[in-house]
Amino acid sequence: MSKNIVSLNHASLIVANLDVSMKFYSEVLGLQKVHRPDLGFPGAWFQLGGQQIHLLELENPDPTTGRPVHGGRDRHVALNALELEPVQEALNRAGVFYTMSVSGRRALFCRDPDGNAVEIIEQP
Repeated sequence: MSKNIVSLNHASLIVANLDVSMKFYSEVLGLQKVHRPDLGFPGAWFQLGGQQIHLLELENPDPTTGRPVHGGRDRHVALNALELEPVQEALNRAGVFYTMSVSGRRALFCRDPDGNAVEIIEQP
């Protein structure tokens, strides 16, 4: 086991429309947008404690349809939340479908506008 690599810095997600995706991550999930340098293509960065999520508006080489209904059976990014209920309320208001974790944990899975799976886990 490596003792040199100690934490996750960021996860990058490919999106088709940056404006639509930024609304999902900032307005629905409530993430804080932070400065992103000009990298030669559109994108946005969101800060979550010591980690970030990077949105990259690029051509997506992966299919966005035909993925499992339950995001826990697909590659996904997992986010910690203090409470799950406000997230559920925000997703319901936005009309975003989600499923609860089948493990019994207080967690849910939803998909962003591009089909990327997002897990939200309530921390005790």
